[in-house]
Amino acid sequence: MKKILLVYLILIGLFVIYVYQYQSEETTDNQWSDRELRGTIDENYVMVTFQAGIDYWKRPLKGFEDAAEALNVSVEYRGATQYDVHEEITVLEQVIAKNPSGIAISTMDPEALNPVIDKAVESGIPVVMFDADAPNSKAYAFLGTNNYYAGVTAADKMAELLNEAGEVGVVTHPNQLNHKERTEGFRETIEKEYPKMTVVDVKDGRGDQMISKEVSEELMREYPNIKGIFASEANGGVGVGKAVIDQQKKGDIHIISFDTDKGTLDMINDGIISATMAQGTWKMGYWSLQFLFHLQHDIAGELEGETNLPRYVDTGITVVTKDNVNEYYPGE
Repeated sequence: MKKILLVYLILIGLFVIYVYQYQSEETTDNQWSDRELRGTIDENYVMVTFQAGIDYWKRPLKGFEDAAEALNVSVEYRGATQYDVHEEITVLEQVIAKNPSGIAISTMDPEALNPVIDKAVESGIPVVMFDADAPNSKAYAFLGTNNYYAGVTAADKMAELLNEAGEVGVVTHPNQLNHKERTEGFRETIEKEYPKMTVVDVKDGRGDQMISKEVSEELMREYPNIKGIFASEANGGVGVGKAVIDQQKKGDIHIISFDTDKGTLDMINDGIISATMAQGTWKMGYWSLQFLFHLQHDIAGELEGETNLPRYVDTGITVVTKDNVNEYYPGE
């Protein structure tokens, strides 16, 4: 009898454990279901940039849209048509007036938009920066490339191409923070690590192909022994490439560019541009919206002006050459 009683007690104990685990799993499942990260279609998040027509913004916008689909919210894209900070301020003011659920911004000037960005945050609209930061603003986070490191990477690649000797120049945006950081990383690395190389000049290409072409031709005239040019953005890189073609310098001057628009990829395939720095632009857009959604919903209920989200997220960089260029064409 004692043995039978012991067996019954064991069976009852196993049954109790089973019921307890089942109820615990049900409770956990219900909790996750109640907290599912899904918004509503009337939540509208906005991406704001400058030079709205350029190809560069297609990938971050695709990431923004993909995140919107995952979260069941709406998004729209607004941008200044020109490289004009006053126009971008006007566009941002118009977006704020519509009281969206959140705004992701890339700015051409690290200071000029700060009062408008702060106005949005103070009115309760979450704001994150992507691609180009406004570090002194009240935006919650910046998601983008470590631009100084990208410049370092470009310098190392240029040194490899030139066997660590020769004159090089830079075509950039001297007043835009991300481009300043890329230029600093490139210039300081050449100066510190490659004593037989010299950065002879830095020219303002203004993000325009024709202006970049003109200033590249100036570099070639002023420094006839120049062996390499680093362009800190895609339009500049294509402009430098056109200058090299027109001056019949293909093969004599190595170009390192930025980003992976079709014009840049084609010039890599044709041997005009030696390499380009590919940014994680899709990730910039995708995680910008994820951050904004979390800020809007205050999931933990504990923000009150603060957030556990990181202030900075490095979205990474890859060197693209003729060896891997086909991987970066759309659809590849």
